[in-house]
Amino acid sequence: MRALLVDRTAPAGIRLGEAPDPLPGPHEALVRVVATSLNQGEVKHGVSAAPDGAVLGWDAAGVVERAAADGSGPAAGTPVVTLGADGAWAELRAVDTDLLGAVQPSADLGAISTIPVAATSALLALRRTGPLLGRRILITGATGGVGRYAVQLARQSGAYVIASTGDPDTHGEELRTLGAHEVIAAPARLAGPVDAVLDMVGGEQLVQSYDKLTENGTLVALGHSAGEPEHFPYGALFGDQGRHNRAIVSFFLLSSPDLTPALTWLADQVTAGTLNPGISWRGSWNESAEAVTAMLEGRLHGKAVLDIT
Repeated sequence: MRALLVDRTAPAGIRLGEAPDPLPGPHEALVRVVATSLNQGEVKHGVSAAPDGAVLGWDAAGVVERAAADGSGPAAGTPVVTLGADGAWAELRAVDTDLLGAVQPSADLGAISTIPVAATSALLALRRTGPLLGRRILITGATGGVGRYAVQLARQSGAYVIASTGDPDTHGEELRTLGAHEVIAAPARLAGPVDAVLDMVGGEQLVQSYDKLTENGTLVALGHSAGEPEHFPYGALFGDQGRHNRAIVSFFLLSSPDLTPALTWLADQVTAGTLNPGISWRGSWNESAEAVTAMLEGRLHGKAVLDIT
Protein backbone atom coordinates (compact mmCIF):
# COMPACT_ATOMS: atom_id res chain seq x y z
CA MET A 1 0.00 0.00 0.00
CA ARG A 2 1.01 3.63 -0.34
CA ALA A 3 1.63 5.58 2.83
CA LEU A 4 3.25 8.71 4.20
CA LEU A 5 6.53 7.51 5.68
CA VAL A 6 8.77 9.25 8.19
CA ASP A 7 11.92 10.29 6.30
CA ARG A 8 14.14 12.93 7.85
CA THR A 9 15.82 13.63 4.51
CA ALA A 10 12.50 14.71 2.97
CA PRO A 11 10.75 18.09 3.27
CA ALA A 12 8.86 18.26 6.59
CA GLY A 13 10.27 14.84 7.46
CA ILE A 14 7.72 12.75 5.53
CA ARG A 15 7.35 11.37 1.99
CA LEU A 16 4.97 9.19 0.04
CA GLY A 17 6.21 5.63 -0.34
CA GLU A 18 5.31 1.97 -0.02
CA ALA A 19 4.61 0.17 3.25
CA PRO A 20 3.38 -3.36 4.06
CA ASP A 21 -0.38 -3.79 4.25
CA PRO A 22 -1.54 -3.96 7.88
CA LEU A 23 -2.57 -7.35 9.27
CA PRO A 24 -5.76 -6.89 11.34
CA GLY A 25 -6.20 -8.77 14.59
CA PRO A 26 -9.48 -10.55 15.40
CA HIS A 27 -10.96 -7.41 17.00
CA GLU A 28 -9.83 -5.08 14.20
CA ALA A 29 -11.49 -3.95 10.99
CA LEU A 30 -9.48 -3.24 7.86
CA VAL A 31 -10.39 0.25 6.66
CA ARG A 32 -9.58 1.82 3.29
CA VAL A 33 -8.70 5.40 4.20
CA VAL A 34 -10.27 8.25 2.24
CA ALA A 35 -8.99 11.19 4.29
CA THR A 36 -6.82 11.93 7.31
CA SER A 37 -6.44 15.09 9.38
CA LEU A 38 -3.24 16.30 10.99
CA ASN A 39 -2.68 17.13 14.64
CA GLN A 40 -0.06 19.46 16.06
CA GLY A 41 1.34 16.83 18.40
CA GLU A 42 1.99 14.22 15.74
CA VAL A 43 3.65 16.58 13.27
CA LYS A 44 5.66 18.48 15.90
CA HIS A 45 6.74 15.60 18.14
CA GLY A 46 5.71 12.35 16.46
CA VAL A 47 7.73 12.75 13.28
CA SER A 48 10.90 13.71 15.15
CA ALA A 49 10.57 10.79 17.59
CA ALA A 50 9.60 8.01 15.15
CA PRO A 51 12.07 5.88 13.19
CA ASP A 52 12.44 6.36 9.45
CA GLY A 53 9.83 4.33 7.58
CA ALA A 54 7.19 4.58 10.32
CA VAL A 55 3.55 5.26 9.36
CA LEU A 56 2.06 7.75 11.79
CA GLY A 57 -1.36 9.38 12.08
CA TRP A 58 -4.12 9.37 14.66
CA ASP A 59 -7.17 10.49 12.64
CA ALA A 60 -8.70 8.86 9.57
CA ALA A 61 -12.04 8.37 7.88
CA GLY A 62 -12.76 5.77 5.24
CA VAL A 63 -14.75 2.65 4.38
CA VAL A 64 -14.55 -0.79 5.98
CA GLU A 65 -12.79 -3.08 3.52
CA ARG A 66 -12.97 -6.17 5.72
CA ALA A 67 -15.00 -6.49 8.91
CA ALA A 68 -13.41 -7.71 12.14
CA ALA A 69 -13.03 -11.48 12.30
CA ASP A 70 -14.66 -11.69 15.73
CA GLY A 71 -17.90 -10.15 14.42
CA SER A 72 -17.52 -6.86 16.28
CA GLY A 73 -17.92 -3.49 14.60
CA PRO A 74 -19.58 -2.51 11.31
CA ALA A 75 -19.86 -4.60 8.17
CA ALA A 76 -17.74 -4.25 5.05
CA GLY A 77 -18.78 -1.23 2.96
CA THR A 78 -19.66 0.93 5.99
CA PRO A 79 -18.20 4.46 6.07
CA VAL A 80 -16.37 4.96 9.38
CA VAL A 81 -14.37 7.42 11.43
CA THR A 82 -11.31 5.91 13.10
CA LEU A 83 -8.92 6.70 15.93
CA GLY A 84 -5.61 5.10 16.83
CA ALA A 85 -2.07 5.72 18.00
CA ASP A 86 -0.67 5.41 14.47
CA GLY A 87 -1.38 4.13 10.94
CA ALA A 88 -3.77 6.81 9.69
CA TRP A 89 -1.41 8.19 7.03
CA ALA A 90 -1.90 5.21 4.70
CA GLU A 91 -4.31 3.73 2.18
CA LEU A 92 -5.23 0.91 4.58
CA ARG A 93 -5.59 0.94 8.35
CA ALA A 94 -6.27 -1.85 10.84
CA VAL A 95 -8.48 -0.39 13.58
CA ASP A 96 -9.73 -1.79 16.88
CA THR A 97 -13.52 -1.79 16.60
CA ASP A 98 -13.73 0.02 19.95
CA LEU A 99 -11.99 2.96 18.26
CA LEU A 100 -14.25 3.55 15.28
CA GLY A 101 -17.71 4.92 14.69
CA ALA A 102 -20.18 4.46 11.86
CA VAL A 103 -20.74 7.39 9.50
CA GLN A 104 -23.72 8.27 7.31
CA PRO A 105 -23.24 7.50 3.59
CA SER A 106 -23.83 11.13 2.67
CA ALA A 107 -20.97 12.43 4.83
CA ASP A 108 -17.91 14.26 3.55
CA LEU A 109 -15.20 11.96 4.88
CA GLY A 110 -12.65 14.75 4.74
CA ALA A 111 -14.71 16.73 7.25
CA ILE A 112 -15.33 13.58 9.28
CA SER A 113 -11.56 12.94 9.52
CA THR A 114 -11.23 16.03 11.75
CA ILE A 115 -13.25 14.38 14.52
CA PRO A 116 -11.17 11.65 16.22
CA VAL A 117 -8.68 13.65 18.29
CA ALA A 118 -10.08 17.18 18.18
CA ALA A 119 -13.84 16.76 18.53
CA THR A 120 -13.75 13.66 20.70
CA SER A 121 -11.25 15.23 23.10
CA ALA A 122 -13.44 18.34 23.33
CA LEU A 123 -16.61 16.35 23.96
CA LEU A 124 -15.19 13.99 26.58
CA ALA A 125 -13.22 16.72 28.35
CA LEU A 126 -16.35 18.87 28.62
CA ARG A 127 -18.11 15.93 30.24
CA ARG A 128 -15.39 15.89 32.90
CA THR A 129 -16.42 19.39 34.00
CA GLY A 130 -20.00 18.35 34.84
CA PRO A 131 -23.26 19.97 33.67
CA LEU A 132 -22.64 23.18 31.72
CA LEU A 133 -26.08 24.77 31.54
CA GLY A 134 -25.83 28.27 32.95
CA ARG A 135 -22.16 27.94 33.90
CA ARG A 136 -19.15 29.99 32.83
CA ILE A 137 -16.37 28.12 31.01
CA LEU A 138 -12.99 29.28 29.75
CA ILE A 139 -11.42 27.56 26.73
CA THR A 140 -7.76 28.38 26.14
CA GLY A 141 -6.04 27.79 22.82
CA ALA A 142 -9.48 28.25 21.31
CA THR A 143 -8.33 28.62 17.68
CA GLY A 144 -6.90 25.08 17.53
CA GLY A 145 -8.78 22.00 16.41
CA VAL A 146 -9.84 20.94 19.92
CA GLY A 147 -10.59 24.51 20.96
CA ARG A 148 -12.91 25.23 18.05
CA TYR A 149 -14.92 22.11 18.68
CA ALA A 150 -14.99 22.83 22.42
CA VAL A 151 -16.36 26.35 21.88
CA GLN A 152 -19.22 24.98 19.79
CA LEU A 153 -20.07 22.08 22.09
CA ALA A 154 -19.93 24.21 25.23
CA ARG A 155 -22.24 26.84 23.70
CA GLN A 156 -24.69 24.14 22.56
CA SER A 157 -24.67 22.78 26.13
CA GLY A 158 -25.89 26.10 27.51
CA ALA A 159 -22.63 27.46 28.91
CA TYR A 160 -21.42 31.04 28.88
CA VAL A 161 -18.30 30.55 26.76
CA ILE A 162 -15.11 32.60 27.07
CA ALA A 163 -12.50 31.83 24.41
CA SER A 164 -8.83 32.70 24.92
CA THR A 165 -6.50 33.23 21.95
CA GLY A 166 -3.19 35.00 21.49
CA ASP A 167 -4.68 37.23 18.78
CA PRO A 168 -8.27 38.26 19.61
CA ASP A 169 -8.28 40.97 16.93
CA THR A 170 -7.69 38.40 14.18
CA HIS A 171 -9.72 35.48 15.51
CA GLY A 172 -12.36 37.12 17.67
CA GLU A 173 -15.11 37.37 15.05
CA GLU A 174 -14.70 33.75 13.99
CA LEU A 175 -14.74 32.47 17.58
CA ARG A 176 -17.88 34.46 18.31
CA THR A 177 -19.48 32.95 15.22
CA LEU A 178 -18.64 29.50 16.58
CA GLY A 179 -20.33 30.34 19.88
CA ALA A 180 -18.00 32.32 22.15
CA HIS A 181 -19.67 35.05 24.19
CA GLU A 182 -16.32 36.68 24.94
CA VAL A 183 -12.85 36.49 23.38
CA ILE A 184 -9.83 37.42 25.47
CA ALA A 185 -6.05 37.36 25.01
CA ALA A 186 -5.14 35.34 28.12
CA PRO A 187 -6.77 33.88 31.26
CA ALA A 188 -5.33 36.75 33.30
CA ARG A 189 -7.71 39.06 31.37
CA LEU A 190 -10.82 37.37 32.77
CA ALA A 191 -13.18 39.84 34.37
CA GLY A 192 -14.51 37.30 36.86
CA PRO A 193 -14.27 33.68 38.01
CA VAL A 194 -15.25 30.70 35.89
CA ASP A 195 -16.80 27.36 36.81
CA ALA A 196 -14.70 25.29 34.41
CA VAL A 197 -11.63 25.49 32.15
CA LEU A 198 -10.52 23.46 29.16
CA ASP A 199 -6.84 24.25 28.80
CA MET A 200 -4.97 23.44 25.59
CA VAL A 201 -1.91 25.59 26.34
CA GLY A 202 -0.40 24.62 29.68
CA GLY A 203 2.44 26.55 31.31
CA GLU A 204 1.66 29.96 32.74
CA GLN A 205 -1.82 29.99 31.15
CA LEU A 206 -2.79 26.86 33.09
CA VAL A 207 -1.63 28.50 36.32
CA GLN A 208 -3.58 31.67 35.52
CA SER A 209 -6.66 29.64 34.61
CA TYR A 210 -6.60 27.69 37.85
CA ASP A 211 -6.45 30.95 39.78
CA LYS A 212 -9.70 32.02 38.08
CA LEU A 213 -11.66 28.90 39.07
CA THR A 214 -14.57 29.35 41.42
CA GLU A 215 -15.29 27.04 44.33
CA ASN A 216 -15.74 23.41 43.18
CA GLY A 217 -14.53 24.36 39.71
CA THR A 218 -12.65 21.97 37.44
CA LEU A 219 -9.76 22.55 35.03
CA VAL A 220 -9.17 19.83 32.44
CA ALA A 221 -5.61 19.85 31.07
CA LEU A 222 -5.80 18.67 27.45
CA GLY A 223 -2.81 20.22 25.74
CA HIS A 224 0.61 21.67 26.44
CA SER A 225 1.35 23.74 23.36
CA ALA A 226 3.30 26.31 25.37
CA GLY A 227 6.00 23.72 25.96
CA GLU A 228 6.77 25.15 29.39
CA PRO A 229 6.32 23.89 32.97
CA GLU A 230 3.60 24.93 35.38
CA HIS A 231 4.91 26.76 38.45
CA PHE A 232 2.27 27.50 41.07
CA PRO A 233 3.07 30.17 43.65
CA TYR A 234 3.14 29.13 47.29
CA GLY A 235 -0.39 29.12 48.64
CA ALA A 236 -2.12 28.64 45.28
CA LEU A 237 -3.39 25.22 46.35
CA PHE A 238 -4.45 26.17 49.87
CA GLY A 239 -8.05 25.23 50.62
CA ASP A 240 -8.84 28.01 53.08
CA GLN A 241 -9.00 30.89 50.63
CA GLY A 242 -12.77 30.77 50.08
CA ARG A 243 -12.60 28.61 46.94
CA HIS A 244 -12.54 25.01 48.08
CA ASN A 245 -12.36 21.74 46.14
CA ARG A 246 -10.98 23.17 42.92
CA ALA A 247 -9.62 20.39 40.73
CA ILE A 248 -7.02 19.94 38.00
CA VAL A 249 -7.81 16.86 35.89
CA SER A 250 -5.39 15.28 33.42
CA PHE A 251 -6.78 13.78 30.22
CA PHE A 252 -5.76 10.97 27.88
CA LEU A 253 -8.12 10.29 24.99
CA LEU A 254 -7.25 6.66 24.27
CA SER A 255 -8.02 5.64 27.86
CA SER A 256 -11.49 7.20 27.74
CA PRO A 257 -14.52 4.87 27.77
CA ASP A 258 -17.31 4.81 25.21
CA LEU A 259 -15.30 6.13 22.29
CA THR A 260 -17.44 4.39 19.64
CA PRO A 261 -20.70 6.17 20.58
CA ALA A 262 -18.86 9.47 20.92
CA LEU A 263 -17.28 9.15 17.47
CA THR A 264 -20.59 8.14 15.89
CA TRP A 265 -22.54 10.99 17.51
CA LEU A 266 -19.95 13.57 16.53
CA ALA A 267 -19.91 12.29 12.95
CA ASP A 268 -23.69 12.75 12.81
CA GLN A 269 -23.35 16.35 14.04
CA VAL A 270 -20.69 17.25 11.48
CA THR A 271 -22.71 15.62 8.70
CA ALA A 272 -25.84 17.52 9.76
CA GLY A 273 -23.94 20.82 9.87
CA THR A 274 -24.51 21.22 13.61
CA LEU A 275 -20.75 21.28 14.17
CA ASN A 276 -18.26 23.15 12.00
CA PRO A 277 -15.10 21.04 11.50
CA GLY A 278 -12.96 24.16 11.15
CA ILE A 279 -10.89 23.06 8.16
CA SER A 280 -8.20 25.67 7.45
CA TRP A 281 -6.21 23.65 4.89
CA ARG A 282 -7.27 20.81 2.60
CA GLY A 283 -5.49 19.11 -0.27
CA SER A 284 -4.06 15.90 -1.63
CA TRP A 285 -1.62 13.94 0.48
CA ASN A 286 0.82 14.62 -2.35
CA GLU A 287 0.98 18.10 -0.80
CA SER A 288 1.42 16.85 2.78
CA ALA A 289 4.77 18.62 3.24
CA GLU A 290 3.08 21.96 2.59
CA ALA A 291 0.44 21.30 5.26
CA VAL A 292 2.94 20.04 7.82
CA THR A 293 5.26 23.01 7.27
CA ALA A 294 2.37 25.47 7.65
CA MET A 295 1.36 23.80 10.93
CA LEU A 296 4.90 23.83 12.31
CA GLU A 297 5.28 27.51 11.41
CA GLY A 298 2.02 28.39 13.17
CA ARG A 299 0.27 29.53 9.99
CA LEU A 300 -2.70 27.17 10.35
CA HIS A 301 -5.48 27.52 12.87
CA GLY A 302 -8.01 24.72 12.93
CA LYS A 303 -7.65 21.44 11.04
CA ALA A 304 -5.57 20.38 8.03
CA VAL A 305 -7.12 17.57 5.95
CA LEU A 306 -5.25 15.32 3.52
CA ASP A 307 -7.33 13.55 0.89
CA ILE A 308 -5.87 10.12 0.12
CA THR A 309 -5.82 10.34 -3.67
